[in-house]
Amino acid sequence: MGEPDLRKQAEASSVDDDFHVFDTTLRDGAQREGINLTVADKLTIARYLDDFGVGFIEGGWPGANPRDTEFFARAQQEITFEHAQLVAFGATRRPHSKASEDLQVKALLDSGAPVITLVAKSHDRHVELALRTTLDENLAMIADTVSYLRGHGRRVFVDCEHFFDGYRANPVYAKAVVRTTVEAGADVVILCDTNGGMLPAQVQAIVATVLADTGARLGIHAQDDTGCAVANTLAAVDAGATHVQCTANGYGERVGNANLFPVVAALELKYAKKVLPEGALAEMTRISHAIAEVVNVTASTHQPYVGVSAFAHKAGLHASAIKIDPDLYQHIDPQQVGNTMRMLVSDMAGRASIELKGKELGIDLGGDRELVGRVVRRVKERELAGYTYEAADASFELLLREETEGRARRYFRIESWRAIVEDRPDGTHANETTVKLWAKGERIVATADGNGPINALDRALRVGLESFYPELAKLELVDYKVRILEGEHSTESTTRVLISTSDSTGEWSTVGVADNIIAASWQALDDAYTYGLLRAGVEPAE
Repeated sequence: MGEPDLRKQAEASSVDDDFHVFDTTLRDGAQREGINLTVADKLTIARYLDDFGVGFIEGGWPGANPRDTEFFARAQQEITFEHAQLVAFGATRRPHSKASEDLQVKALLDSGAPVITLVAKSHDRHVELALRTTLDENLAMIADTVSYLRGHGRRVFVDCEHFFDGYRANPVYAKAVVRTTVEAGADVVILCDTNGGMLPAQVQAIVATVLADTGARLGIHAQDDTGCAVANTLAAVDAGATHVQCTANGYGERVGNANLFPVVAALELKYAKKVLPEGALAEMTRISHAIAEVVNVTASTHQPYVGVSAFAHKAGLHASAIKIDPDLYQHIDPQQVGNTMRMLVSDMAGRASIELKGKELGIDLGGDRELVGRVVRRVKERELAGYTYEAADASFELLLREETEGRARRYFRIESWRAIVEDRPDGTHANETTVKLWAKGERIVATADGNGPINALDRALRVGLESFYPELAKLELVDYKVRILEGEHSTESTTRVLISTSDSTGEWSTVGVADNIIAASWQALDDAYTYGLLRAGVEPAE
């Protein structure tokens, strides 16, 4: 690959160079256990990150594996970066050699990336035991590699691996690494808490001292092994760092890296630093969830700012205050980060929770204290029996509509059901369910097989009802959870079933509780079908 148009690529970043948001999801984040990214995955995530507006996207280590080499080749051809600059990652040259003759350094140039991040040793024990060379040779390796890449027109950042541990062991040498790096022409020296063992006060003190003693432009790379990666990153910013390295959703080796989204939200909303393009912060929740889908890791519901529970309120005391002013129990407006406030209905709910949840669902309770009180009592009674409405909004909405409209929504009525599980001599199982029900004045008997009794029940209901309600053909069960509740014996305990259903335009959850799994599943399926028909605008049959 020929020399890239570095001027044109450098102009791609629309964010002021005074402060860097550097994303390493595609390199460091991909080291998380359970994440295996294809080249197509990496290209998709790179587009999302560019849309979000980070300044730099570290794409991987070209030359270290064919996948990363292919990614850089395809990224140059397939992605027009609007905000970010693409970064290649690699190491300094080998001991007692020349950067100009090092094949791995050549691969960094061949990647075409306008920015290169080098990892360098800054802990004296790592130099002597891992690199098996002298402290002076390590400094020579850094100087030679940085100056060589700078001579080829590349912008160079240097990750000082194990810096904080190295600084505590030998501060004179750690600072010598920083000075050598700057003198060779590196733009930023990143202090790495590689083992993730530092605490915020320690990070702030060391960053402040190194900045004062060297005058270098400093960055921070924090691992989350103490649960302090975000706090350590912000502590470094407090001490003068102007470059933060993060990963989307905190992906990374072991327990992960500093999470990009809370770091950026804090910088924009708490520090008043403009680090993203106009309007990009409001896309943060969408970007977080989209990347989670690509890496095939379920998004954390309790992730700060972007989790679905980040602005969810359960306690009645909270709801009463939020009804007056949402800011009383929220540190920001959720819409600033593209999220929404949610009211959870549970046995902790009070009148305010029910009223706010009704408003959220588009049901005006009209300040009817008797109605609201009746709903509160019913919710508490049912939660005592094992139901949970905070995870089953659709079942709660049906309950609420029943109370406000004075009747239950009925599209069909069950007469009876029977499930048969046959254990065959060859070790296989047969599951057959028969349902008897009424719909639009007609009695229906339907039988179906399935790969389990619940699947057979679902199929039997569809066989019986789809001729009356063709809208049911669009429904798909996307999740099924079973919880065994308290009881004298495990086999005699109450069972709770939660079902998630989709109609391709939305998803909803329903709950059923009974003394056996099939009966509980039937309740949840009944609510799921009823809610799906309600969403489709179908009028009840009775």
